[in-house]
Amino acid sequence: MNILLTGGTGYIASHTSVVLDSAGHNVVLFDNFSNSRRSVSRRVNQICKKVIPCIEGDIRDTLLLIKILGDFKIDAVMHFAGLKSVAESDQEPLKYYDNNVAGSISLLEAMKKTGVKSIVFSSSATVYGTPNYLPYDEKHPLNPINTYGRTKLQVEQILLDLANSDPTWSIALLRYFNPVGAHESGLIGEDPNGIPNNLMPYVTQVVAGILPHVNIFGNDFDTRDGTGERDYIHIMDLAEGHHAALNYLANRHGCEIFNFGTGTPVSVLELIGAYQKAADKNIPVKIAPRRIGDLATYYANPKKVFELTGWKAARGIHDICLSTMQWEEFRGELIELE
Repeated sequence: MNILLTGGTGYIASHTSVVLDSAGHNVVLFDNFSNSRRSVSRRVNQICKKVIPCIEGDIRDTLLLIKILGDFKIDAVMHFAGLKSVAESDQEPLKYYDNNVAGSISLLEAMKKTGVKSIVFSSSATVYGTPNYLPYDEKHPLNPINTYGRTKLQVEQILLDLANSDPTWSIALLRYFNPVGAHESGLIGEDPNGIPNNLMPYVTQVVAGILPHVNIFGNDFDTRDGTGERDYIHIMDLAEGHHAALNYLANRHGCEIFNFGTGTPVSVLELIGAYQKAADKNIPVKIAPRRIGDLATYYANPKKVFELTGWKAARGIHDICLSTMQWEEFRGELIELE
């Protein structure tokens, strides 16, 4: 199968490209490099031991997308291209609606014009908002509490309407929880620009001496140890989940929604403790005030995706810490070479 990955050099897409290639698919990467390094495509090539086409462009360029879909005889699209900073989304909502929503419409218009009607969409558990109950299942009410989550929900609604209007579309909406970790080669991993917004890359930069300490935002939540609990899923489990979703769509039409998480919450202190043990290093922390909108606990009910696709997270926190440590070790050397 020929598969186009928008946002193809990003964190999740790059790992998914490796899984798809190893499964025998022909992968094409498409990215504007606004939040990723061009060198990621070279490192993906190194892992795959072949040249994976990588095209520079913006998903709002419908004519370019039409050309790519036709030239590469694309059968299915995995749509990862999207801005993802929660804080920035609330500060610059027009930027997020333009890229995430208008960009998705541009992509779908190009797909419609070329007859490509199979898409896996990179959504987010942020569409759920404050939990009415836990764990979140796919039937939980949707009430995102930030602009980023609302852009994801709008694209989900567009895709659901599209599937209802034309029953020949095959669509999967994947709601991620907290992807972490790196490829076992150490050649690709999470590589945020500037100071990280997410916990794991922040921890790794503290261990590397780049940052002085880890800020823990609140230690008075109603949780096991007072710190926030999240559902951390290894990036390679998530990448394999995309392949499982693609296989599920084969010879099926309509729109299906899947949660992608482990189903087991891990606290901030537990994650830092696991990393300390793996690295055999003390990680300095400072307790800071809670951030507005932070939830005490959220985690997935992944029962549906297992029942329908057979996918289940296979890697744990120890695997996450080891792969992240290896990536951080290589990351510094790779950046220096670039």
